[in-house]
Amino acid sequence: MLTDEQRSVFEEIMAAVNGDNGGIFFLYGYGGTGKTFLWKTLSAAIRSKGQIVLNVASSGIASLLLDGGRTAHSRFHIPLNLTEDSVCNIKPESDVSKLLHETKLIIWDEAPMVHKHAFEALDRTMNDVFNIDPSLNSDIRFGGKVIVFGGDFRQILPVVPNGGRQEIVNASLCSSYLWSKCKLLRLTRNMRLTVGRSTADIEEINSFAKWLLDLGEGNVGGPNDGEATIQIPQDLMITDESDPIASLIDFVYPSILLLSMFPGEEREYLSSDSLCPTEDVNATQQRIYSPDVLNGLKIFGLPNHRLVLKVGVPVMLLRNIDQRNGLCNGTRLQVKKLYNRVIEAEIISGANIGTSTYIPRINLIPSDKKIPFAFQRRQFPLSVCFAMTINKSQGQSLSRVGLYLKQSVFSHGQLYVALSRVKTRDGVKLLILDNNGKPTDKTSNVVYKEIFNEL
Repeated sequence: MLTDEQRSVFEEIMAAVNGDNGGIFFLYGYGGTGKTFLWKTLSAAIRSKGQIVLNVASSGIASLLLDGGRTAHSRFHIPLNLTEDSVCNIKPESDVSKLLHETKLIIWDEAPMVHKHAFEALDRTMNDVFNIDPSLNSDIRFGGKVIVFGGDFRQILPVVPNGGRQEIVNASLCSSYLWSKCKLLRLTRNMRLTVGRSTADIEEINSFAKWLLDLGEGNVGGPNDGEATIQIPQDLMITDESDPIASLIDFVYPSILLLSMFPGEEREYLSSDSLCPTEDVNATQQRIYSPDVLNGLKIFGLPNHRLVLKVGVPVMLLRNIDQRNGLCNGTRLQVKKLYNRVIEAEIISGANIGTSTYIPRINLIPSDKKIPFAFQRRQFPLSVCFAMTINKSQGQSLSRVGLYLKQSVFSHGQLYVALSRVKTRDGVKLLILDNNGKPTDKTSNVVYKEIFNEL
């Protein structure tokens, strides 16, 4: 069932695994070229011999596509706040260490979206766990195991708080000392757009695929040295303000208006916020950081103090709770029943669509280094979700996408990610507003071309 391209990649990786001499590979392919299918084939081939493959991904949503997938941070105990000297929290005699010794292959999907310090921390840790002589470190990486990274550098790069172009490019995997040891493998044939289509449609489909690639590489709209204005094809546009989709999108940001359109009574859940017991709290701090002050904090990745829900409302999970059953950061659900201590919901995205689950209140501690004190919020890890950001959509495959650009994209790959989530050309529609709030077919595209220099 493999294409010639996929078979060539498969045989090269399997040769490295069977040779038992280690190796680092990077499988470069845009969305729809069959990377996930290749990961499953590799996993099945190795596991059929009773050997171990570790499948990890950079996000919870991407990990759900892999057999036995986990996020890389949870599997390898990678610190959340990374530095150039970070190491993973793996002890030499721990269960994770023993697992790594037995592992034949590590697959890490969506690698370009993670900071290079995460890969370097795993490299240092595995060499330490495997007792690799430091003098040989330049030749042996990841403890001599075979590791395969996968992804697309056209997509969003690591998020660097308050970082500019230089900091973001410098944080990417291709700027790491590990990159020179990576063997680059490629997949170029788009399988997603052509599956099940007639021969007559193939030419149009290939034209759309090529336009997406040119968009991702900054070859649309003339010279692009970071940012260029491009024109979107008319068949992808919503230009009429009376269009039902356009009128619906107007309600996205004041989501309280959409919430009021659902029948039934609202249910309000308030969080319990407090300073962490580990903090050395004195009386002055307790007065400064009173519960009222903590309640007013709105922090990325943390549910708000006040959560208002109704039965039938779509919500998004903000934490990895149970990845095996599809409950991870980014999973979308629909509220079915509202209780005092749990919320019953049905999964409406991913491979577990239709599964009912119960979401409890949990203690959440923000990892943001800007907060000068440690506090915890006990709340349901949910957010009302009538729309999602482009960054949140990375790693997801969707049948239909409505892209609302009230403001232009501002970082590498965002426009490409948004437009490449769909399986078909007619599955995406855009509503773009100019500075006067009027619909337009022109928008900005941000591409840092130096990221492709090493590819």
